[in-house]
Amino acid sequence: MSPRTPATATDDRIASSANPSQELGEGEREMEVKLPGHEPVLVRLYGERKAAGGPLVLHFHGGTFACGDLDDGRMVARLLAESGAVVASLAYPQKPFPEPIEVGYDMLAWLYKSRVKLAGKDSHMYLAGEEAGGNLAAAVAMIARDRGHPPLAGQLLLSPMLDPCTGSASLREARDADADSPCKWAAGWAKYLGKLADAMHPYAVPGTSLRLSRLAPTLVMVGQDDALRDEGLAYAHRLRSAGNAVTEVVLPSSAGWEDSLAQGASGECPCGLAVKQHLRTFLSAAPPPAD
Repeated sequence: MSPRTPATATDDRIASSANPSQELGEGEREMEVKLPGHEPVLVRLYGERKAAGGPLVLHFHGGTFACGDLDDGRMVARLLAESGAVVASLAYPQKPFPEPIEVGYDMLAWLYKSRVKLAGKDSHMYLAGEEAGGNLAAAVAMIARDRGHPPLAGQLLLSPMLDPCTGSASLREARDADADSPCKWAAGWAKYLGKLADAMHPYAVPGTSLRLSRLAPTLVMVGQDDALRDEGLAYAHRLRSAGNAVTEVVLPSSAGWEDSLAQGASGECPCGLAVKQHLRTFLSAAPPPAD
C-alpha cells in the first residue's frame, strides 16, 4: 500500500452487507460483514445506539499480531462502551502486512456508511486498539488521512505496539524480568512483517513514519510498568511535534493496567474506573471531524 494512496475509497466501493446480528447477552452481539475482496469478517458490537448519536469506535484487539481474538479484546471494548461509545470490535485476519490493515480500513469505511444505523444520527468515528491492535489503529488512521475518507474524530492507542526493534528501555526491562521465555514482541513482529522491506513502510510501522501531520486527535494510554510504555510515549511525542492534538496518560503501577491487558479475556479491569474517566474525557473533548 502506498502512503500517498489517492482518495478512491468511497461509500459506493464499500458496497458490503452484513448478516443479522446474534445476541450474546450483556449488551453484546456479533455479526458477519462481507467486504469486497475479502473473506467475511466477524464483528462484535458493544453499547447501545443513541438517537442523537455518539462515538462509534472501530476496535482492534491485541495479541502481538500472532494471537488474540475477540474475547481477548472484550475488556477494552467494554470499557469503551461503558464510556459512552458504540464499539465494533473486529476479528481482523492474523496474517502478514498489509492484509490486516486493508481489512481494517474497509471495515472503517463500512462502519462510516452504517454509522446512523449503528450509533445514531450525529455519531463520529474513532479508531482504538491495544498492543498490536494499537499499531493497526494507528495505521488505519494514516490511510484515512491519506485517502481523505472517512473523517475521524480521534484515535485511542492503548499500550500500542509500534517499534519492531524491540529495544526500548521499558521492553528490555520486561524481557529481562522474564528471561527464560522467548520475546513475544519480537516473534509477533517477525510474523507480521513478512518481508524486510515491510519494516520501512509507514503503514506497517507507524511509529517510524516521517509523515505524521494532519492526523486525528490522539489518546495514548500506557502503564508505568508497561513493556510498551516507551514506544507509546515516543509516538505521542512525535505526533505532538508534528502539530497533532495528543493526550498522554501513564497509569501508575498500582493500577494494574498491564495485568488487565494480559488477562483481557476475563473482561475485568481493576483500574476500570480510572481508565473510563480518561476515555470519557477524550471522547467528549475530541472535536467532530469535518465531513
